[in-house]
Amino acid sequence: QVQLAESGGGSAQAGGSVRLSCAVSAYIYSTYCMGWFRQSPGKQREGVAGIREDGMSRVADSVKGRFTISLDGAKSTVYLQMNALKPEDAAMYSCAAKEGVSQWPVPLEDKYYTYWGQGSQVTVSS
Repeated sequence: QVQLAESGGGSAQAGGSVRLSCAVSAYIYSTYCMGWFRQSPGKQREGVAGIREDGMSRVADSVKGRFTISLDGAKSTVYLQMNALKPEDAAMYSCAAKEGVSQWPVPLEDKYYTYWGQGSQVTVSS
């Protein structure tokens, strides 16, 4: 079974940067989609970015130009680089995976994904 483990969360000031990592353990099919999601108290979970095994990616409009998703296949790790952070970016960030598919555009709906990490908290101070 695929297992995901996020790391890299923490605190940053507004305008600062944080990079999250999601390490994939166990075997994953050669085709897959992975996504980053976030949820803050009282709000619905929001899809932030998604990427396919071939590197094709997309980000949500709310973070476009500030967040970047990337994939290191050799390390089986997906990254979310978050720049120009805003207080509203503060949330629990989770990565998710669905294997055996290579869909475009990469879905940013949480119901699409099968496997989830436990999440990594990001706080942003103004």
